[in-house]
Amino acid sequence: MQTWFITGASGGLASRITRRLLERGDRVAVTVRKPGVLDDLKAQYGSRLWQAHLDLTNPQQIVEVIERAWEELGTIDVLVNNAAYGLYGAVEEASDEQIEHLFKTNVLGSLRAARAVLPFFRKQGSGHIVQISSMAGHYSTPGMGLYCSSKWAVEGAFEALAKEAAPFNIKTTIVEPGGIRTNFITSNAVFGERMDAYRDKEVGQFVSLMKGELPGIDMNMFNQMVVGDPDKMAQQIIRRVDQGDGPIRMALGSDAYEQIREALLDRLAALDAQKELAYSTDADDVVRQA
Repeated sequence: MQTWFITGASGGLASRITRRLLERGDRVAVTVRKPGVLDDLKAQYGSRLWQAHLDLTNPQQIVEVIERAWEELGTIDVLVNNAAYGLYGAVEEASDEQIEHLFKTNVLGSLRAARAVLPFFRKQGSGHIVQISSMAGHYSTPGMGLYCSSKWAVEGAFEALAKEAAPFNIKTTIVEPGGIRTNFITSNAVFGERMDAYRDKEVGQFVSLMKGELPGIDMNMFNQMVVGDPDKMAQQIIRRVDQGDGPIRMALGSDAYEQIREALLDRLAALDAQKELAYSTDADDVVRQA
């Protein structure tokens, strides 16, 4: 039996992970924003489900909740940083407050949770951090620039953290799902204040689609185009933790594989085309390593 600590477990992918873990006999500490959302699981599994309210924009509360979970449960074997949300619209349309809250939640919240649990992992000589990112951590498109930038930041920070923590037998997996058939958009989406200048542009069409406002769009059909099965994804995340070893990054969903691959190939092609330019700016007396 392992003990998992999962943030943002009230719905979506995290709730599927939580249910699977409880079904197989593991112990799960979850954080939620709204009390009572997991009462059905608490009634069924009792003390194997530990709950706490957590606002990821509150640094002190993050530390306090993780410390309390450790003291009351005796250990945490796996941290799953899941809590996040999307902010959509043109970069210009979002307010400063919206942007700051997005990064406090998606980026700083994840980093603070990881930083709070690392001393405990080092003390016990093991641990596994599962950071839920997104395929959007590899590209950016109109209407998703701010959400994508939060995931790019997560990718960069946790790639370094994985290498820093590895000598202490602490493993890290960055999970990069594509679209998932959950209520991520409908329940968590935040939109900037729409500007007339963008309404007939690509970004405006994207926002209208996300809000279900495009005429003639069958939303049921649109939802069926989302390829990701949250139960299958939950199963693979748990399997990766059970296996222990594996690549730092884990793409889930055919759309994630295809989008990430295309983004990487496009960036590589653009870089290769600039090789001569890049080398031309080197100092004349540079000493090159053999």
